[in-house]
Amino acid sequence: MGTTGEGVLLSVEERERVTSLFVGARPAAFRVIVHAGAQTTSETVRLSACAAAAGADGVAVIGPPYFPLDEASMLEHFVAAARACDPTPFYVYEFAARSGYAVPITVLERLREAAPNLHGLKVSDTPFDAVRPYLLDGLEVLVGSEPLALQAMELGAAGTVSGLATAFPELIASLVRDRTATVQERVEGLRRELRDVPFHAAMKAILRARGLSLNEDVRAPLRGLTDAERARVLALVP
Repeated sequence: MGTTGEGVLLSVEERERVTSLFVGARPAAFRVIVHAGAQTTSETVRLSACAAAAGADGVAVIGPPYFPLDEASMLEHFVAAARACDPTPFYVYEFAARSGYAVPITVLERLREAAPNLHGLKVSDTPFDAVRPYLLDGLEVLVGSEPLALQAMELGAAGTVSGLATAFPELIASLVRDRTATVQERVEGLRRELRDVPFHAAMKAILRARGLSLNEDVRAPLRGLTDAERARVLALVP
């Protein structure tokens, strides 16, 4: 229910149901971190608690968009969410392009003191200079921009939480495990090809072309693919 999902467009009740279904259906060896970020602190707390109760392996929260929060407001929000899911591992989802502001390092340091279950970060910022400050000792850092994953892992990041893995899981697994230039080039090429098409609709079209039985509808105001976009997207199917 993060950036590649449609969670922020669902009601709280829908998000709770999605959480329960996905966590309940995961294979034993599969790790599920539920995104519980929402517009209000009360909704975020409710969704964080729901994820923990469902048995999620972690809870991630992005700062609420629209209002530019100061450090005190930000800290209070994250502390409330972390305590709602404690002792489930808590992750701050840093993505300034979506929230509208960056999470200062000082907030993270204070959050460490206030929330012992702070386990790590998902950092989806670009370019790499925006990611580097968040590679903090003692926190598991997962990178959102796949083309930056190898560089980040060289400096201690644990891996990637990947939008492309929605439809290309084998490729992203190879990126993290094999770390070859060939796979890196393929990942960069896919991101270029998908840059100017509706990403959610594209992922669903590719999944369906790869044999999954699913509905390609997206929640408004997201839109589906045009015929020309669909042809471009399906040309990427391995």
